[in-house]
Amino acid sequence: MPFTDHHAVFVGSTDDGHTFVVVNQPIRSAHRILTASGFTPREHQGRTLYLLPPDTSREDAHNRTGEALHQLLAHTMDFVDLSWTTRYHSTGPAPKAVVHFDLSDDRVTATAHTPAAQEVLEQHGFTPAPAGHILPSHLGERESVGVVARAETHLWSLGLASETRLGLPTPEAIAAVPGRTRPTRPAPPPAPTHQRHTR
Repeated sequence: MPFTDHHAVFVGSTDDGHTFVVVNQPIRSAHRILTASGFTPREHQGRTLYLLPPDTSREDAHNRTGEALHQLLAHTMDFVDLSWTTRYHSTGPAPKAVVHFDLSDDRVTATAHTPAAQEVLEQHGFTPAPAGHILPSHLGERESVGVVARAETHLWSLGLASETRLGLPTPEAIAAVPGRTRPTRPAPPPAPTHQRHTR
């Protein structure tokens, strides 16, 4: 199961700057809430993605996403936000990231640029490695995502900014709904020979 599918609501960013929301469980009013907050729905490989375009300012993305999540809290608390496009401080743009998380490979890695940031990572279970810090391999995807989310929140509480890369170049790289490999399409009508075309 892809890491985007472990929570009822997953918020992330693609490398090209889209903010996206994946809703993994039936949530009444989720479509209305997200579209009213400015997200555009797009059908993709058996699921609906909700997108803000790359030219959305960080302040706007922060406000729109925050507004949507605030309303979704009435329906679920099982959500995670690992987007970097929504990081904005009320006094202005977010400070430069001192920790970079990377979820694009089999192991979750983090690069810290200050001793204080390194200390936070180690408090959350990251261990030093030649290329930075890594999470133990025995952690599952859901638990790893939770660790990153908690570490980001801890860093932010200390005034230390972070950025998480998911290894998704564009929204098209987001995985299909589990069990599907292609977008849902209606079956074509029967052929005259009484054989159905395969998809």
